[in-house]
Amino acid sequence: MKNCAIVGINWGDEGKGRMVDLLTENYDVVVRFQGGGNAGHTVINEKGKFALHLLPSGIFRDGVVNILGNGVAMDPENLWKEVSEVVAQGVSITPENLKISDRASLLLPWHRELDELEEQRLADKKYGSTKQGIAPFYSDKYQKKTILAGELFYEEELLAHLADLMEWKNLTLTKVYGARPYTMDMLKAWLKDACEKIKPFVCDTGAFLANANKEGKSILFEAQLGSLRDLDYGIYPYTTSSNTMAAYAPIGSGFPGAKISDVVGVVKAYSTCVGEGPFVCEMFGDEAEELRKAGFEYGAKTGRPRRVGPLDIIATSYGIEVQAATEIALTKLDVLSYMDKIPVCVAYELDGKRIDRFPFPIAQNRCKPIIEYFDGWKTDISGARTWEDLPKQAQDYVLYVEKTIGCPITYVSVGPERESIIVRK
Repeated sequence: MKNCAIVGINWGDEGKGRMVDLLTENYDVVVRFQGGGNAGHTVINEKGKFALHLLPSGIFRDGVVNILGNGVAMDPENLWKEVSEVVAQGVSITPENLKISDRASLLLPWHRELDELEEQRLADKKYGSTKQGIAPFYSDKYQKKTILAGELFYEEELLAHLADLMEWKNLTLTKVYGARPYTMDMLKAWLKDACEKIKPFVCDTGAFLANANKEGKSILFEAQLGSLRDLDYGIYPYTTSSNTMAAYAPIGSGFPGAKISDVVGVVKAYSTCVGEGPFVCEMFGDEAEELRKAGFEYGAKTGRPRRVGPLDIIATSYGIEVQAATEIALTKLDVLSYMDKIPVCVAYELDGKRIDRFPFPIAQNRCKPIIEYFDGWKTDISGARTWEDLPKQAQDYVLYVEKTIGCPITYVSVGPERESIIVRK
């Protein structure tokens, strides 16, 4: 039995979905343990190209059970839309291969509305939310003001609970934001149109996972976003509202007793960042646009251009530390093939002094990147399938990164397709 977490090391968008899709071949169960529909995992395989937001990225492997754990912001509307789109592309999704924790809280209709209203109120101080209701959802969850998926099977108690929550939430909507109130008719329509469709998938996933563990089955834990967006360890307050750490995987999955033996940290060969907040290594102007176009760096959920920069050794080393990563998957190395010289942020300058450790979030606004350059390889490497297929300059780049971050790079991705991978083991 082998349990593994696949996590993002940087700001998110590192390519976790393609790695889950690849490695799921060796696992029996895949569990999303946190986050919601506010980010996307792009997966390309023999079944097509998919932008997943809530569905676990193991959904394409026959015989693999996919679970949305209790730590997920469970959005019935967006989940059903996503399921319908994936099924339309020929992928089978049934209660046999997709299960929703009965302890997962439901993202309610007003959460998205509150998210947008608060971003409007913040104006130029906004957090850069995707406006999918994630922050209001998790705020309500920790105030114990949400509905659990399992309540869908108890209609009388469910309606009474919703009425109480609606009365409370309408106070904020109307008196703080001047927005329209919700009615029970609106909520009943939501229950009928969205929640009824997901009910067949809701079950006691905790019992399922415990039994799978007893049977010696292997579990893959899939994270959303990256270390630097973690609520506790990221660039607060420009973070997500959940914990993106491998250490949280047992809690958010519904199997708190899980023992994780491997943590695969996913690092992009350069840096990208969606949303607001400090991004010390950021590129600007034509240089940034050229890298953005080469890597097609536009958000899978929003379509908005990602901020880009060179690989940041300081941020990456910190992300590896807090994730306790045991190995690294380096993705999108092929994107750098157009560069004559490849920049790497090797340290920061803070108040005139060189620093080699990721600083406190506020201090990052004062930091400047210290850049070193490495020879480019100026040739297409997308067809490489072995380490020896890579030109020496590409090998040197990977080996430098591996040495400086202090964690073995066991996978090198040279394209988005499932087979576009070099395994170094």
